[in-house]
Amino acid sequence: MNSKAQKLEAFSQLLDIMDDLREKCPWDKKQDLQSLRHLTLEEVYELSDALLQEDLPEIKKELGDVLLHLVFYAKIGSEKGSFDIADVINSLNEKLIFRHPHIYGDVEVKDGEEVKQNWEKLKLKEGNKSVLSGVSKGTPSMVKAFRIQEKVKGIGFEFHDAEDAWKKVDEELAEFHAETDLDKKEQELGDVFFSLINYARIVGINPDSALEKTNLKFISRFQKMEKLALEKNMILADLNLEEMDLLWEEAKRF
Repeated sequence: MNSKAQKLEAFSQLLDIMDDLREKCPWDKKQDLQSLRHLTLEEVYELSDALLQEDLPEIKKELGDVLLHLVFYAKIGSEKGSFDIADVINSLNEKLIFRHPHIYGDVEVKDGEEVKQNWEKLKLKEGNKSVLSGVSKGTPSMVKAFRIQEKVKGIGFEFHDAEDAWKKVDEELAEFHAETDLDKKEQELGDVFFSLINYARIVGINPDSALEKTNLKFISRFQKMEKLALEKNMILADLNLEEMDLLWEEAKRF
């Protein structure tokens, strides 16, 4: 692994490259905060895919792409006379020191859960008017629900145990099945999802990761099913459900 001096040298070179690109590259010169935003989201999702696969070479590559965007935003901030990369890092350092008084102060904690509870309380001291003020409006719904639940847990608003959380799932499912009005049924389905996410969180499962792994598994099996159909000179769209089920079961065995 690289020494600290080598890491600093590499980061310094990245800043120099960013300066060159911003001055000399026609594409990089015309980018602004808004034009980069959707590209940044794309890079973060690509990093997420690599993380789920635990593909370390790909994680390294995608981390580089995300880091480039962070440096790019800081460069634009400096051009506007608002902030530069040092301001970004110094602000982060100050926040981390303030929110870790058990490391940089005299506060004692017994476990990671108490650290998270202190974190949320300290955020309120920083001026946040609500425990939920840090939840981004643009966060995907499942991740947002998970973050909401994590944050309110930080001040003690939490089920006593997983059993109580599952009772809530059963309750919401019953209300969903009983509802006949479509608009109200939609609301009840949202409650079912929210309660399921809460249960998963309490038992230690990240629901977003669980669903994405299922998505990837389904894609893999379905594509295998398509391949099997081709090998058997079948047209998948012409098969009935029972015939497709047989192919699906065959694909699962792979």
